[in-house]
Amino acid sequence: MTEADPQEATAANVGGTANAAALGAPLVAFSTDYVFDGRKREPYVESDGPNPLSAYGRSKLLAEAVAGDAWVVRSSWLFGPTGHNFLRTMLHLAAERDEVAVVDDQRGCPTFVGHLAAAVRELVDRERPRGTWHLAGAGDCTWADFAEAIFEAAGSDCRVRRISAEELGRPARRPAYAVLRSERDGAPELPHWREGLAACLAELGVGPAGGGR
Repeated sequence: MTEADPQEATAANVGGTANAAALGAPLVAFSTDYVFDGRKREPYVESDGPNPLSAYGRSKLLAEAVAGDAWVVRSSWLFGPTGHNFLRTMLHLAAERDEVAVVDDQRGCPTFVGHLAAAVRELVDRERPRGTWHLAGAGDCTWADFAEAIFEAAGSDCRVRRISAEELGRPARRPAYAVLRSERDGAPELPHWREGLAACLAELGVGPAGGGR
């Protein structure tokens, strides 16, 4: 795990980014809301100073520094129809349980990877200046809000029990407030996270219309 082995995180995130930058080809380097400490109570923009709380966050901030002449895209709370992510985890748990405990004291921007990919394509195709860009789903919510929206949209009766991050006890400290917005001219705007949720569930064939899985 990243927090148990910060050297491994540094090797993967920093070393991997440096190797990619060394190729000299146009590069998009993906970063994260973990580079901030979450003490702000209004959206983080590109000019805000980072202050990561975890080894993972520190490794991603170092990776930004070695990315060179790249588009550094910070995003947050990514979800999609494949891989390991919060939405797929919630759907799996809802199939097994009547209730799940979900953190309600962390706020951010769920971001559908399909919408992020389109925004990155726009960033590159329109030759926006390289440097740091914040690209995340419009709107914001807590993890518990997101879980309830997932269950509702999927037609599940699973309930959400709202808990604190301290109760969950994850090893990597996540910023309590991690809403990302862009202050840069010409920044692509992503659809609302609820639109992303609907699009993702449609791809999975999940929901009252799709019959679920």
